[in-house]
Amino acid sequence: MPLFFVIFFTVYTALNSYIFIRGWQVIGNYPILKIIYLLLFVLVAYGYVFAKLFYKILSPLVYDIWLGVGAIWFALLVYFILTLLLIDIIRFLDSKFLFLPEIFRNADYNIKRYAAITVIVVVSVIVFLGNLNKRNIDIRTLELNLPKGQSKLSELNIVMASDIHLSPIDGERLLKRIIDKMNSLNPDIVLLAGDIVDDKAEILEAREIGKSFRLLKSKYGVYSINGNHEFINGVEASVRYGESLGIIFLRDEYILIDSSFYLIGREDSAMPQFTGKQRKSLEEIVENISDSYPKILLDHTPFKLEQAVNNNIDLQLSGHTHHGQIWPANLITNLIYEVSWGYKKKGNTHFYVSSGAGTWGPPVRTGSRSEIVNLKIKFVNSSE
Repeated sequence: MPLFFVIFFTVYTALNSYIFIRGWQVIGNYPILKIIYLLLFVLVAYGYVFAKLFYKILSPLVYDIWLGVGAIWFALLVYFILTLLLIDIIRFLDSKFLFLPEIFRNADYNIKRYAAITVIVVVSVIVFLGNLNKRNIDIRTLELNLPKGQSKLSELNIVMASDIHLSPIDGERLLKRIIDKMNSLNPDIVLLAGDIVDDKAEILEAREIGKSFRLLKSKYGVYSINGNHEFINGVEASVRYGESLGIIFLRDEYILIDSSFYLIGREDSAMPQFTGKQRKSLEEIVENISDSYPKILLDHTPFKLEQAVNNNIDLQLSGHTHHGQIWPANLITNLIYEVSWGYKKKGNTHFYVSSGAGTWGPPVRTGSRSEIVNLKIKFVNSSE
C-alpha cells in the first residue's frame, strides 16, 4: 500500500501542478493575488487528504466542509485537465495549420482571462449537472430463474445495493432516500454488496449517519459483506458499527436462509493490503455446502468471474466499479472488468454488477447512474 500511495500522490500532484501553473499564468503581476491563489489552491486541492489526516484535531464543522470541498475538487480536477488538454491540443494544431483567428495567437492578457473564465464556467456546469444526476437513484429490475433444488420457496424478492459510501458529504439524507426506495419494493431480503462506509465509524457514529438502516424492513433481514472501503476505514470498527444498525455481515462464510437457499459472503480482495491476511478461497468457503439448494454469492469486486462458475454459484452480486462514475472513467472500467456494470450469464451462473447507490469522493456522476437493484427470483425445477 505505501507504494500505491506514493504513486497516487505523485500523479495527483503532477496533475494539480498542471492546472495550478495555467491559473498562475492568468493572474498576471499581482503578488497579493498570487499568494492568495497559492494558499487557496493547496487548501482546496488537498482538502480531502488534509481532512482525513487531521480529523482528530478538526472541529466537525471544519472537517465536513473541508472534506466536501476537497471531494468536489476531484471532479473539477478531471474536467479542468480534459478541458485544458483540449485547448493545448487545439493550440498545437493551430501552430501547424493556422486555422484560428489571429487574436487567439497573441499573448493578450484579456484573451487569457476570458479563456480562463470560460473554462471555469464550463467545468462548473458539468460538475453541477453531475451532482444533479447522482441524486436520481434508479431502480433496476431483473427477473431470473434459479434452480430450485430442495428449496421450499418458489419466489424470492431481493433488493440489493452496493457502494453507498456513507460519509458527511452526503450522509443520512442520502441514506434515508435509499432506504425509502428499498422499503417501497417490499423486499424478502436486503443484500448490500460492500462499501457501505466511506469514513471512519467514529465519525459516522458521532453524526448519527447510518441510523436509517434500522428502518429497513424485510422478511429475512439485511446482509452485507465488506468492500475495500470497510478495510480502508478500519474493518473491525466498520463491521461493529454496521452490526449496531442491524446489518449482518458475512465474512468468508455462508448461511442457509429458511432452509431454502445459501447466502455466501466473501471478504474483499483488498483484504491482504490492509490486514496482511489472505481471504479464503471460494473453494474453501463452499466446500461443505450442499448442491441441493440455490447459492447466492456476494463478492464486492467482480474479478475472476470464473471462480463463481467453477464452484456452481447460481447468482453473484457485486459492485465496486461505480461503472466509472465520472466520465471518461467508465471507458476504463469497461476495459478492466469483464462486467463493469449490468447483467451477464456465464456458464450456469448469473452475474449482476451494480453501479452503486452512492458515490465515492465527489458527489458527482457523469459516466453512470446511481441505482438500487430489484431481483425477482423464481426457483424452478430443471425440467421446467
